Amino acid sequence: MSKFKRKARILLVEDDLADVELTIETLNDSKIQIDLDVVNNGVEAMAYLNQQGIYQNVNRPDLILLDLNMPKKDGREVLKEIRADKNLKTLPVVILTTSSSEEDIMKSYDVGANCYISKPVGLEQFNKVVQAIEEFWFTIVKLPSEAGS
Repeated sequence: MSKFKRKARILLVEDDLADVELTIETLNDSKIQIDLDVVNNGVEAMAYLNQQGIYQNVNRPDLILLDLNMPKKDGREVLKEIRADKNLKTLPVVILTTSSSEEDIMKSYDVGANCYISKPVGLEQFNKVVQAIEEFWFTIVKLPSEAGS
């Protein structure tokens, strides 16, 4: 049973439509009620997080799933901007990417990623990864938005 008293809100920053669809499908089977918002590049992610333009009425996410390799502004730049912003820096950011490069892993942690996960190739493994992220972040971890609860 989830400790969340409301729906958990996840921002998925992902440009690969197949990965978006797999994530949605996996989260739809969740035991936890999840509101998933999706943006497909870093520019949209920052507009969302700063509640600009079409995103002016969105709620702050509880967790960000961030791909590294995207058009317009990549995940590395987004992570740097999040960690440099006093209003956003406490947001948990999970890097969920195809890269298993040691350099990407080190740079992500150096900039402040909360964890780094290389996307598995198979559907079953991908589902297990998304379920594990959900279970860990929404049943075990105490998130900043709940600090006053």
